[in-house]
Amino acid sequence: MYEVEPGSLLRKGKVVVLYGARRVGKTMLMERVIANLQSPSAQRALQGAQTAGTGAFNGSIVKVFRGVGDDFELASILGSRKIETYRLFFSPYDIIFIDEAQYIPQIGACAKLLIDLFPEKSIVLTGSSMLTLSQGSSEPLTGRSVERRLFPISLLELRQEREWADIYREIEAYLVFGLYPEVLGLGSAAEKAEYLVNLRNSYLFKDILALEQLRNSQKLQDIVRLLAFQVGNKVSLNELATQTALSKNTVERYLDLLEKAFIIKRVGAFSRNLRSEIRKSAKYYFYDVGVRNAVINDFRPIQLRNDVGALWENFVVMELLKKYEYEHRYANFYFWRTYDQKELDLVIEENGALSGYEIKLRDSAAKVPKLWLDTYKSEVRVITKEALPTLLEPSTVQV
Repeated sequence: MYEVEPGSLLRKGKVVVLYGARRVGKTMLMERVIANLQSPSAQRALQGAQTAGTGAFNGSIVKVFRGVGDDFELASILGSRKIETYRLFFSPYDIIFIDEAQYIPQIGACAKLLIDLFPEKSIVLTGSSMLTLSQGSSEPLTGRSVERRLFPISLLELRQEREWADIYREIEAYLVFGLYPEVLGLGSAAEKAEYLVNLRNSYLFKDILALEQLRNSQKLQDIVRLLAFQVGNKVSLNELATQTALSKNTVERYLDLLEKAFIIKRVGAFSRNLRSEIRKSAKYYFYDVGVRNAVINDFRPIQLRNDVGALWENFVVMELLKKYEYEHRYANFYFWRTYDQKELDLVIEENGALSGYEIKLRDSAAKVPKLWLDTYKSEVRVITKEALPTLLEPSTVQV
């Protein structure tokens, strides 16, 4: 897991919202932060953060409230929105930590009342879905919240403990089984496949089905399966609608729900200067390739697969997304394509500057479109297995 200073997730006068898919380690991360709070070094860090205006505590023993969003008593207390009740229940604590907060109705309004009432405290919410957190907290928490996203383990994190040569030897396994924390701790391929299938069956759609009360969960699963076969290709909403016998509007809604549940990531088309550029299409990647392979029940070694290029593209895009997120760099991710089939797999726009990428596991001789170079005067790099470490080397890995 991450080397996290307590002050980075505990903010005086702020609600820290830690988003991420189920089982990526949000609860484990917070437990680690809380467990470390009593160490002398953590206390010094917190006191220093307080002096700088970011900490929440003095040097005394830190008292922590821990709750879970599906606890009826907690939901009733928060749902009362009574100042007297909040004071009676939460006053003794320095940290208020609520796991899976998306299950508490109007959690945003509740958190706003809490932080307004106790600006000296640190409030942390975790959520495996943005469904209700975004609906219920976006407006009430304006100016009062700090959002963080947690992903499956990144190669940058593995690099903190291993040499790149060791990571190289496991890349092919990562392309099949992904980088969920518990998967990395399992020994055999059979155990990893079993874990991912259980994750798919028990957790993958849990928030969407529970919070949105969808009439036809099978249609949602059909869309995810179709997307799994189209990784690396632009996706037609009309085709998805036809193949699933749903309306285009319903397909769009389901895609939005899947993205808010951190199952898929939408990457739009880049266009600026040319009439020949595709403008409205999108690609969809899975946050974890192991989950993608579980969706289609395919855990064959990459030597036996015909989708290795798609897996590598998905894997690289997600590793770059993790890097930018953890380094607090704000960038837009696109792909670029013209109607006459000139294309780049990935375009990253950061502070107005463009960087283009071709993503090939082994083919370093990928052709770079001259039209892109002439039009945008932007460098294009080819991301092979050997080139990936240079791109990923961090300035800092933090949450």
